[in-house]
Amino acid sequence: MKEIQYIAAAFFLMMLGQSQVHAQSRKFISNFDFFQSYYNPALTGYEGSAVRGFVRNQWSGVEGAPKTYFFSTELDFGELAGEEDPALMGKNAVSVNLLYDTYGAFRETELTLGYASRIRLTEKHNLRLGAGLNYQSIRLDGNALTTEEQNDPTLGQYIGQFSNMNVVDFNLGIALTHANYYFSYGIHRVNGGKITSGDEFMDAYPASSIFQAGYRSAVSENIAVILNGMYSTQKNQDDNIEFNIKALLMDRLWLGLGHRIDYATNAQVGVLTKRLRIGYLYEFPNATSYNLPGNTHEFTAVFNIFRDNVRTESQEVVMW
Repeated sequence: MKEIQYIAAAFFLMMLGQSQVHAQSRKFISNFDFFQSYYNPALTGYEGSAVRGFVRNQWSGVEGAPKTYFFSTELDFGELAGEEDPALMGKNAVSVNLLYDTYGAFRETELTLGYASRIRLTEKHNLRLGAGLNYQSIRLDGNALTTEEQNDPTLGQYIGQFSNMNVVDFNLGIALTHANYYFSYGIHRVNGGKITSGDEFMDAYPASSIFQAGYRSAVSENIAVILNGMYSTQKNQDDNIEFNIKALLMDRLWLGLGHRIDYATNAQVGVLTKRLRIGYLYEFPNATSYNLPGNTHEFTAVFNIFRDNVRTESQEVVMW
């Protein structure tokens, strides 16, 4: 049985490597609701100033399987200025996002500088506009190419050597936000990855459209429910739909379930301290998804720089 699994794993890694020649890999983050500004710069500072990070080990136990590391810092100028209600009164926020991703023979480093500006529509609603400057450096290890990749006319010329490709592009976003819900639309790689330097071992970097929405509400004094959903679409890739639902207990413990349609299901658990949020997620592929047999582990952490994880009013929910 193990031999069959190893053969299947090798086959899927070969297919994964081939697909990377034609388009950028899709970055899966199961706790996507904790990293909203990565997908949409307009949501920068939506939860205030914070330091965020996660580690994701996909298809655990399979050599060459994707591993992702992420770190970001968001600063809300309203909080820095000491506004009484920075979520509504503040107007500007900035972010720095750093993502490192490995998959097969590829090593990708992505740096995004984001900016968001808020327009107050009503007493409780903001229209947020955002933009991000994105730089990606992709390194190809020609010694780690699979047999199929070595026979590929584009990748085959890099056998036995290291090659680098650099891409500069832009992200844009818009969002309508409220303390208890939000709707947003973002675009990654608006220019289609046309500004490049170095070796060109990828044929295309198409733009990606991302829709996000969320709702949260306090059910009782000790229980709150949080629901988030995301839909993303990109040329030459299947559309992606996923959602998470969490129950927050006594503002200290959360339990959750998530699902990526036709792909995987996950279970989540986490704790909140005064300013820190730590979570663990275990994801397993659906039986009909034709994915690798290994499971995925994802660890997340969010640290609030200025505000505490404490309610200021009875119906407030302290996390997404």
